[in-house]
Amino acid sequence: MDEERALYIVRAGEAGAIERVLRDYSDKHRATFKFEPTDEDKRKKLCEGIFKVLIKDIPTTCQVSCLEVLRILSRDKKVLVPVTTKENMQILLRLAKLNELDDSLEKVSEFPVIVESLKCLCNIVFNSQMAQQLSLELNLAAKLCNLLRKCKDRKFINDIKCFDLRLLFLLSLLHTDIRSQLRYELQGLPLLTQVLESAFSIKWTDEYESAIDHNGPPLSPQETDCAIEALKALFNVTVDSWKVHKESDSHQFRVMAAVLRHCLLIVGPTEDKTEELHSNAVNLLSNVPVSCLDVLICPLTHEETAQEATTLDELPSNKTAEKETVLKNNTMVYNGMNMEAIHVLLNFMEKRIDKGSSYREGLTPVLSLLTECSRAHRNIRKFLKDQVLPPLRDVTNRPEVGSTVRNKLVRLMTHVDLGVKQIAAEFLFVLCKERVDSLLKYTGYGNAAGLLAARGLLAGGRGDNWYSEDEDTDTEEYKNAKPKYLKFFRS
Repeated sequence: MDEERALYIVRAGEAGAIERVLRDYSDKHRATFKFEPTDEDKRKKLCEGIFKVLIKDIPTTCQVSCLEVLRILSRDKKVLVPVTTKENMQILLRLAKLNELDDSLEKVSEFPVIVESLKCLCNIVFNSQMAQQLSLELNLAAKLCNLLRKCKDRKFINDIKCFDLRLLFLLSLLHTDIRSQLRYELQGLPLLTQVLESAFSIKWTDEYESAIDHNGPPLSPQETDCAIEALKALFNVTVDSWKVHKESDSHQFRVMAAVLRHCLLIVGPTEDKTEELHSNAVNLLSNVPVSCLDVLICPLTHEETAQEATTLDELPSNKTAEKETVLKNNTMVYNGMNMEAIHVLLNFMEKRIDKGSSYREGLTPVLSLLTECSRAHRNIRKFLKDQVLPPLRDVTNRPEVGSTVRNKLVRLMTHVDLGVKQIAAEFLFVLCKERVDSLLKYTGYGNAAGLLAARGLLAGGRGDNWYSEDEDTDTEEYKNAKPKYLKFFRS
């Protein structure tokens, strides 16, 4: 009945009547995602009628009402089959300002039309294979990049940027060819990185270092959503970029990694949004060549160095191991390097372990990232070793018993999911510089047996990778208990 009334007015009414009836339809069906099959034909005709209205000279408010209803109807895949044509796609591209290369975004009154048109395109491209093919034919990715450039540094049009980025993400997800086009032809890597810089309001203090205001306000909901969409689009663009071929690539990846470091050190409007933001940052960091991840840590400034020296002097002389890592003014410091971002990643990993579910999707990306960082960058490995495997003092309980990060990771070494237990064991093995005796000290023989068997190291020895020969000192507690300890865990 709703479709019949709306269709009648759309076909015969004037703009004011069309706007009213479509606004009523939109209000009633705003949360509708499942439609009655019996009304399918009426919905198809209503879509066709709306496109015919959109080509007319009608007020902006009427355009918005038409597009809101079209967005709702485009949730139904069957309705899109007859209405997804090149002509209709071009109507939406025109309304979204995707056809005019030189047209600036000055008319604020047009912004709602642009946003609703982009929302419609997102639904139609996602639900229609024909629309996906037409997107290639119409070179939609290039048009979206042009629109993004118009939005550069214009914070008051975040909604336009957000849905532009969402559509770019969908296109690059559905078409591998578009990933390559975005990466090379359209310069998507620097463009999307600049979008992140704008969302985070980054101020550079050095080539790969940004100023962090720990007392600053959280990101707004709009800035956070924009950043998340940009991170997802960048993930698709860089998904095959594990190897750097040119120096310019290396520089661009380092810039992106520095932006992601900034991302890890700021918060969103809510705890859930912060976790979503950081989760997407972790996923994207996994695509960055490991040689470029050195920018996640940075040397201290002169002021920070002076503060660190003061803090170290304040520690008791018998706390030599603890002197390696200090916390001063919210800055995690290790060996003269700022380790804040790595510390955030470590805390993120522990929270994902504590959730107790979806380990493969939620935990393995950050564990893999920390493993590769540790394998390639000595300071990161030593800091993580200090945090995860501190000098062993508790020699009475089994390694998997307890609430420390080490205990939690050791428990994962016998997880039912093969991928989860492999990456957990690999991470600890790398922290131990791939030395079997060191791994056994912290995990016990039974927990480590799976990894050692896979590596052919059940009889002892070490892995294939080279690590620095810095000492791994034992505590007095461990030295005294070592013979019984190793015998107990080998039994």
